[in-house]
Amino acid sequence: MDGVERVRRALAAAGHDDSIAAFAEGTHSAADAAAAIGCDVAQIAKSIVFRHGDAVVLVIASGGNRIDRRKVAAALGHPVKPADPEWVAQATGFAVGGVAPVGHACPVTVVLDTDLLTLDPVWAAAGSSTHVFRTTAAALAALTGARVAEVRQDGAQPA
Repeated sequence: MDGVERVRRALAAAGHDDSIAAFAEGTHSAADAAAAIGCDVAQIAKSIVFRHGDAVVLVIASGGNRIDRRKVAAALGHPVKPADPEWVAQATGFAVGGVAPVGHACPVTVVLDTDLLTLDPVWAAAGSSTHVFRTTAAALAALTGARVAEVRQDGAQPA
């Protein structure tokens, strides 16, 4: 099953609307996604994968924000380190640029950036670099069991 179908099934299983949309030009970055959708880059709920040993840590952040790993570590109580694209694909089943907040091939610990809570709607990757889905930050927190924390790098404001 491909990544988009895994996301579609995860959304359905959680009772979330199937709001997946496809964009031929792709949405490889938050800026690309915002341009394709016609929303502010801050409304893009980007998924950044870190690792703690072999465990996947997914940070869902506002598209205009950079993530402070120290703040992520503080929220979780343990250090995290960057994950390379090959490891991300092997562990999650998603390629970088299409990592969704749901439908992973493994258990995932999720941290949701508090800045997303002020935005409605938000758009998240839906399993490929050409698919996104519309949701809310509250729904993302519920769907993923996320720990909500302020993880924005100081001085990095939403665009």
